[in-house]
Amino acid sequence: MSQKTMTTQEFSVTKKVGRPRGRKRPETATVRVPVETLHQVDAWIAAQPEPRPSRPEAIRLALKDWLTGLGLLKHRDDPEGAN
Repeated sequence: MSQKTMTTQEFSVTKKVGRPRGRKRPETATVRVPVETLHQVDAWIAAQPEPRPSRPEAIRLALKDWLTGLGLLKHRDDPEGAN
């Protein structure tokens, strides 16, 4: 039985080391929210008709509404940006 030794050139050049590359969009932002605020978000969710949004979706909706109110985001129904 012959034994083969690996030379440096035999290693795969395409093997990547480390964490895989993340997605470009949407980006994730982890935030800490006070418990009282979460209780209010949960109360708002409970008051919504079925299908109710999840907590993350409710927070995204609230953030989007706030930024739209400030004029930093456009309304979906307003492609020209007149808000």
